Amino acid sequence: MKIGAKVKELRVQKGLTQEELADRTELSKGFISQLERDLTSPSIATLMDILQALGTDLKDFFNEEPEEQIVFKSDYFEKLDEEYGNKTEWIIPNAQKNIMEPIRLTLAPGGSTYPDNPHEGEEFGYILSGSITIHIGKKSYRAKKGESFYFTPKSTHYISASKKTGASLIWVSSPPSF
Repeated sequence: MKIGAKVKELRVQKGLTQEELADRTELSKGFISQLERDLTSPSIATLMDILQALGTDLKDFFNEEPEEQIVFKSDYFEKLDEEYGNKTEWIIPNAQKNIMEPIRLTLAPGGSTYPDNPHEGEEFGYILSGSITIHIGKKSYRAKKGESFYFTPKSTHYISASKKTGASLIWVSSPPSF
């Protein structure tokens, strides 16, 4: 960790000049300048004084949580090819550990998912292309490109694609079940 760069970042966030920080900590502007360029290292006591002047403490200063990944490019997608040209892509890596598990599902013409038994949670989908039939228990519901679906999986359920066009959709399960 570059202590100086982090001190400078905090100083700038607080809208302080090096001189103002030096005055608040009874240090010289030159020392603050050298510290921020990592040309010198402060003692623990001096660092504690600087951090107090910046409104933080040692624990928060050194607590480095990894930055959360927000955007996932397509080369991160995990692909699982199934039989008959159907394809499942996990579009958020390791989503099984999250509350929701989104996948992109591509079904060949006439293709379908395997029947899934009833389970806790919710299912949501948005059809990107083609059309599908959602089979829930003994009932069936049709949805086409631009439409969405939502249900609680209290019965055996699966999706089948149109025999003419196949389908591509985003399907989100919460909690993860894919």
